[in-house]
Amino acid sequence: MTETAARNHTENRLQGTLGPGAIVFMVVAAAAPLTVVAGSVPLGMSLGNGAGYPAMYVVAAVILMLFAVGFVAMTRHVPSAGAFYSYVEQGLGRGPGLGAAFLALITYTAVQGAVYGYLGFALNELLVTYGAPSLPWWLWSLVAIAVTGLLGYRHIDLSGKVLGVLLVAEIAIVLLLDASVVVRGGSDAEGLSTGVFHLDTITSGAPGIGLMMAIAGFIGFEATAVFRDEARDPDRTVPRATYAALALIGIFYSVSAWAVISGWGDTAAVAEATSDPGTMVATTTEQYLGPAAGHVVQVLLVSSLFACVLSFHNVLSRYLFALGNAAVLPSALGRSHTRHHSPHNGSFAQTATATALLVVCAGAGLDPVAEVFAWLSGAATAGILLLMLVTSVAVLVWFHRSRADTRLWHTRIAPGLGLVGLAACLAITVQNLPLLVGGSQTLALGIDAVLVLSLVAGPVLAAVRPGAGALPVVQDS
Repeated sequence: MTETAARNHTENRLQGTLGPGAIVFMVVAAAAPLTVVAGSVPLGMSLGNGAGYPAMYVVAAVILMLFAVGFVAMTRHVPSAGAFYSYVEQGLGRGPGLGAAFLALITYTAVQGAVYGYLGFALNELLVTYGAPSLPWWLWSLVAIAVTGLLGYRHIDLSGKVLGVLLVAEIAIVLLLDASVVVRGGSDAEGLSTGVFHLDTITSGAPGIGLMMAIAGFIGFEATAVFRDEARDPDRTVPRATYAALALIGIFYSVSAWAVISGWGDTAAVAEATSDPGTMVATTTEQYLGPAAGHVVQVLLVSSLFACVLSFHNVLSRYLFALGNAAVLPSALGRSHTRHHSPHNGSFAQTATATALLVVCAGAGLDPVAEVFAWLSGAATAGILLLMLVTSVAVLVWFHRSRADTRLWHTRIAPGLGLVGLAACLAITVQNLPLLVGGSQTLALGIDAVLVLSLVAGPVLAAVRPGAGALPVVQDS
């Protein structure tokens, strides 16, 4: 390789030595475990299927595990770190691949915007509790964007270390709560919850809404493939990290949701979740671990939200990097930093788009939780399910056409079952999307239209620009 070619090779490749553990930290942090337990679990009980809600995390994990079987089986045959975009392009062609890339950008940007809104609100509330003056939520969101952008500019190992510390802390406090509830035998009135073990309880209320909210808690697990270039041994690391992340998230959510319910009793838990969902977990922690632990939960909720936006920032930066390399977006986005080996231009671009989105939301006077968080997270849930559905089709088509892997379970049965499960989840989400966006049918239809149009934009761009979107092939010669 000539000196110029070698330099170009380096500038257009990310480097790192991430093992399965580091990547699992990255994607589990994106799932924001404490945020889900403190925010989604009470809502899942009150709006979904009550004391049977923990079972929805098990169902969601099984569906996503079936999807992951085909996803990771195809990993070794997809050399690019573009994740869903790369898989769909390999399976269905350049046009659908570009559509998947645009859909992914919109989906992850929506997730990040939602969490930035919640983070600004939560940080302000925390500081006010300790005597600081109340400031507009968007000021704190902009501070978080700046810190996230700085970490995204540096080498991925730094983000991994930051995420590791924050993730261990938030998981530890929840596990302490789980253990305390179990040791004390649950609530005095009803003991440990048994609702999750009875089919009539699991199917009570609105299990469809419960499943939809459970699926949302897993958003980010699929990003393991985005870190392919920075993995120590991608053909082994990415599959292991994907399965480990799914298993850990599924077990953690289901056990923790069951423990929170047990802390109150089946009947009282649903009543508390309905009357005061925002503070239910903090109150439970105070009851079982003391007032100091309740304050720790409030602090770790802020760190959990920050870990989430940092993780999605890294994912989005790498999507932009892949698209810059594929001539879909400006080529500058496809360059890596000479010293940090990071997608620094992609990080700058993602910082700019996040800032613009938050400025628009703040300028419109939107509430950071009831509107910014709820609306954008609702859009992201529908987007990620549509993205996984298209990817499932691409996996099935690619293995059928290429015959690169003849294992029936890995290439036909599991991906097919995952496709059916994802289709059902998407139908439930679209049906209930107005509920997630404040009851506005018009807004829900607008979100659906944006998601569908992003997929359609791919084939249109492929027809207009024939050179855009071809997966880059780097030759070491």
